[in-house]
Amino acid sequence: MGLIYVNLELISGDDLVLHRRGYIDSTKIKRMTVKALVDTGAYMLLAINEQIKQQLDLPQVDEQVAELADGTRTKLEIVGPVEIKFANRSTTMRAMVLPGESEVLLGSIPRSDMDVLIDPKQQRLIVNPENPCIVKKPLK
Repeated sequence: MGLIYVNLELISGDDLVLHRRGYIDSTKIKRMTVKALVDTGAYMLLAINEQIKQQLDLPQVDEQVAELADGTRTKLEIVGPVEIKFANRSTTMRAMVLPGESEVLLGSIPRSDMDVLIDPKQQRLIVNPENPCIVKKPLK
């Protein structure tokens, strides 16, 4: 199977809470669309880079030692919450901040939570055909 990339919308979880509580207008919610590698080797999380962390103004909530693709182990920031949207699916989780301009990685737990699957024949991410009708709730 080749590399699979997907466009995701990332949204500041803190901004969503502030909006729901009436403190900010929906136009003030920080969000961006990113191209992410569907990482079949990463089971746990979303990995973003430093630029995305800054643009979404995501606070550090923890640190974690991670093993990078080259086998080195390093301590990385964990930030969040960040809401991830794909098609008619979404999930909220923490993200690991990779150094520099690293590409965004989407691991298996967020994929499972959104009930999306890898279609190996077409090499793309798809909504689970057994549960296609999860409806997005619009922001008020």
